[in-house]
Amino acid sequence: MKFAITSKGDAKSNALMHKIRNYLTDFKLTYDENEPDIVISVGGDGTLLYAFHRYSGRLDKTAFVGVHTGHLGFYADWTPDEIEKLVIAIARTPYQIIEYPLLEAIIRYQHGGKETRYLALNESTVKSVDSTLVMDVEIRGEHFERFRGDGLCVSTPSGSTAYNKALGGAILHPSIRALQLAEMASINNRVFRTVGSPLILPAHHTCMLKPVNRPDFLVTIDHLTILHKDVKSIQYRVAGEKIRFARFRPFPFWKRVHDSFVSN
Repeated sequence: MKFAITSKGDAKSNALMHKIRNYLTDFKLTYDENEPDIVISVGGDGTLLYAFHRYSGRLDKTAFVGVHTGHLGFYADWTPDEIEKLVIAIARTPYQIIEYPLLEAIIRYQHGGKETRYLALNESTVKSVDSTLVMDVEIRGEHFERFRGDGLCVSTPSGSTAYNKALGGAILHPSIRALQLAEMASINNRVFRTVGSPLILPAHHTCMLKPVNRPDFLVTIDHLTILHKDVKSIQYRVAGEKIRFARFRPFPFWKRVHDSFVSN
């Protein structure tokens, strides 16, 4: 088996990265950063997001596993004191593959420019560069509303516990193939109206955002922020690709939710 390791970059994570690499090579596994069968993320959820984007071109061939060196994460389920146990599991135990849905964002431009496609593990947000965001929202090709406010957030089920939750969105179990559209400080008065509630769309529905006035936007894809100019439309839907996690033991989603938000 070929493996690669990504680290948060701090001293603790780097030390664990080298320890895991030495242990696995002692078990005759091959270190390969270009074509790994399994990628071990050492750090937190942000480190795994980085690893996901680095290997997004081979999602059907690579599985991910996370080691957290800080707070318990939603993607990192192993602790530093379990490294030996994890290494033995990777080297000797067939692992279960758990797949989570991803978000596809396609940005099309005015004047026929080449479209840009992104995959997000957590979410994508859209904000205006220097003013109120005004967007027409279409669902399944039909106009739904004209949004005015700070921005819009489209999240995956696994990303529903991140920025989406802070916006008042629902927490979705990652087994549900869906996307969620949540508002950021929408303007609602006698003149301007939005639905005011997060929308959960199934996999066969597409959400399209179309600019009403200004065509330049700040678009985030997970931890990346990109300025896009002359935007004609931004299309969101559940991606055909999925992220694959290597599971060596149960990692119940609702227990993670409880431990992160409810447990003292």
